[in-house]
Amino acid sequence: MTAATRAADTADRRVRLAVDIGGTFTDVALADGDRHTTAKVLTTHADPAQGVLDGIAAVLGEAGRAPAEVALIIHGTTLATNALIERRGARTALLTTAGHRDALAMGHEDRFEQYDLAIERPVPLVPRHLRLPVVERLDSAGRVRVPLDEASLRAHIATLCDQGVESVAIGFLHGYANDAHEARAAEILAAELPDLWITRAGEVCPEIREYERLSTAVANAYVRPVMARYLTRLAAALGDRGLTCPFLMMTSGGGLTTVETAARFPIRLVESGPAGGAILAAQVARDSDAARVLSFDMGGTTAKLCLIDDAEPLTARQFEVDRVYRFKKGSGLPVRIPVIEMVEIGAGGGSIARVDTLGRVQVGPDSAGSDPGPACYGRGGDRPTVTDADLCLGRIPAAGFAGGALTLDPAASTSALAAHVARPLGLPTDASAPPPNSPAAREAAHAVSEMVDETMTAAARAHGLDWGRTMAGRTLVAFGGAAPLHAARLAQKLGCDRVVVPKGAGVGSAIGFLLAPVSYQVVRSRFMTLGAFDAAAARATLAAMDAEARAVVRQAAPDAPLATHAHAHMRYRGQGHEIAVALPDRLLDTGGAQTLTEPLTETLADTLARAFDAAYAALYGRTIPGQEVEILSWTLSLSAPATPPPAPPPVPDTAPAPPAPLARQPLFDPARQAWDQVPVIDRAQMAPGTVLDGPVLVAEAQTTTVVPAGFAAAVDARGALVLTRAAADQRA
Repeated sequence: MTAATRAADTADRRVRLAVDIGGTFTDVALADGDRHTTAKVLTTHADPAQGVLDGIAAVLGEAGRAPAEVALIIHGTTLATNALIERRGARTALLTTAGHRDALAMGHEDRFEQYDLAIERPVPLVPRHLRLPVVERLDSAGRVRVPLDEASLRAHIATLCDQGVESVAIGFLHGYANDAHEARAAEILAAELPDLWITRAGEVCPEIREYERLSTAVANAYVRPVMARYLTRLAAALGDRGLTCPFLMMTSGGGLTTVETAARFPIRLVESGPAGGAILAAQVARDSDAARVLSFDMGGTTAKLCLIDDAEPLTARQFEVDRVYRFKKGSGLPVRIPVIEMVEIGAGGGSIARVDTLGRVQVGPDSAGSDPGPACYGRGGDRPTVTDADLCLGRIPAAGFAGGALTLDPAASTSALAAHVARPLGLPTDASAPPPNSPAAREAAHAVSEMVDETMTAAARAHGLDWGRTMAGRTLVAFGGAAPLHAARLAQKLGCDRVVVPKGAGVGSAIGFLLAPVSYQVVRSRFMTLGAFDAAAARATLAAMDAEARAVVRQAAPDAPLATHAHAHMRYRGQGHEIAVALPDRLLDTGGAQTLTEPLTETLADTLARAFDAAYAALYGRTIPGQEVEILSWTLSLSAPATPPPAPPPVPDTAPAPPAPLARQPLFDPARQAWDQVPVIDRAQMAPGTVLDGPVLVAEAQTTTVVPAGFAAAVDARGALVLTRAAADQRA
């Protein structure tokens, strides 16, 4: 059957595409049944859509598929995050309650680093002269204390025009309880300034806590014009190329939503790429029966670590963008969105290494990105990066990097490391001699590599402590272009005995997109205590949330069965933060499509009290008997089932012989402080059941897995590379 004939039969479409834009590379994965075709192209920062189109063209050409055969495109991107970090969003204003214009600058009025007298705080996205006061006032129950003064609102229209404001956030005090004033203000502005982009806090973040609510609304307004135009242009360009299939966006919470919803609430996309990686790691956990997993995603710009227990990633309701103080919690811009909880640090392949004024090797958080990139890319970069260190240590074959997109230059890496690391450390340098014949370059590369590995190890341990979890004994799931290079060393430092490098690891987040369900989460603040529980109000709140989520999900999954998951966010009276408590299954209709059909009853208060006690004890190890319990907010997620991966064929009883090496090259082992001459094995030639003993390099199109001495690597039924530590290495 020809491609044209297949394309004509749209009912037979099964090709799906996933695209992930990162700071250095744009990754594309094509799923055709149980076969994946992947590509990694340099991100085109001037026009990100061009990199997307180039990557899609590459995988379609390699797979021999026509654009009309594609059934679905899923996209995740860091563009919203980058616009916030680099302050490249729209000129934005904030309309807020008179007397509260400085809430964005005041924040929580706390010190996230109490001993630093020169502490830096995140600069608000909206300057003070564009934080415009409006006369109105609601109380905490949403009752009107001061009616909306429309004249005070209209008085700001001239300012918006004169200042060239493109986007406006509207957030009035206690608007989460009653958004009538916000809605009326939006109606007036839309009539007077039809080209103005308007974000209502009551829509984007209808939750208690005014600072976070205003910060989220402002961040959404700031990136909305940028993201809406990008998505509109990209959708049009895809259509022009014959890709007329549904086009969905990955969200930070691990679900898929429509482009229209994403363009309206682009703040929900800030962690869309890392979320795809966590979904992939969760699937690996299910496939390998790993109860305790640490997801390790290391790309060109950052490294992301996520705890996954019982195949479920940790989730949260808040995320900080653009932390200005050493990635310290509290130093960023808070946004209240559904997000997969992870720690993200500036430690990627492109992270730049230097020696500071105290003679210490520092790595990141700044990155060489894709332009000019690491020194070894040969694109004009002269600063040493983690990739340059990995190349000098023999972890990367110089030819065929990023699927053949680049041929790396080891001499350029050696020169950059000698100039910017070895010499400032006082090491004798000979830039003309590549490792292992250049001790200075080797020591500099080793120092850079160990520093970035220690940084990631410390971040993982701190993240585990925050959640009362340990790292030792976990399965490390490694993906992203740089993670398989560092995974074994990270496992040694953390006490992990098993590393899984999934198939297509170099574009792992994009593959994770293909596993994500169509879903949407709605949140509402509706305060009540368990002692005075209002069942009717709770039921009405959840029913309205279900209807809102259903309207979004049905756009992308019109006929699929839907599952509902609802939580109450609860705390002891007097506490500052709440925990999520799952609503009991009896509230949901378990026969088919799950909907909120059973009325909530007064006895639910007792059920919620027991569930809260169990959740609180699991987190803190105790409960507080006799203390009043409050419900602040409710969340409801509605999702269509994800497409499960096909069942793998059985692994043969007899292990296949390992393929012949592509080459041999020197590899430095940091644990043994020794060089080994190791084979380079093509992963594509390794059949399920193949076993390799380290040290060895396993190369594939988008990454290389380092299997050091003391580890064995085996290919499982799904094509994942599983590294296990020998008992002697574990004792070491």
